[in-house]
Amino acid sequence: MADFLTEKRQEIDNRLKELRPLYEEYQTLEKAKEALAGMDQPRRRGPGRPPGSTSRRRASSGNGRRRRRRRAGGTRGEQALKVVRQNPGITVSQLGDKLGIAQKNYLYRVMANLQDDGAVRKEGKGFHAA
Repeated sequence: MADFLTEKRQEIDNRLKELRPLYEEYQTLEKAKEALAGMDQPRRRGPGRPPGSTSRRRASSGNGRRRRRRRAGGTRGEQALKVVRQNPGITVSQLGDKLGIAQKNYLYRVMANLQDDGAVRKEGKGFHAA
């Protein structure tokens, strides 16, 4: 009788080992099915927004660049470009002095935007109008 029980226990253990990967796949598929269940319904735009409302953010033009809004009095970029045209090879620190900007680190971003737009190019430490 003991041999019979040992044999049956071994058969059950072997079968459990066979079925475990299938059971784990079953559980994974169930979770995926639950995650996809709500995907066919329209997504909400956010709390407090009616489904038909539009977002303030505009769609990008697709080229990866953001469009920057221009100010009426001229932007820092335009001011910096004017100074760079008058002083080829000017550094960011010198540019800050000319524009009267105490926080000169801000100009690194301005100059990077001008480089991205192709308005200036950097040669060494200084900038030149393109």
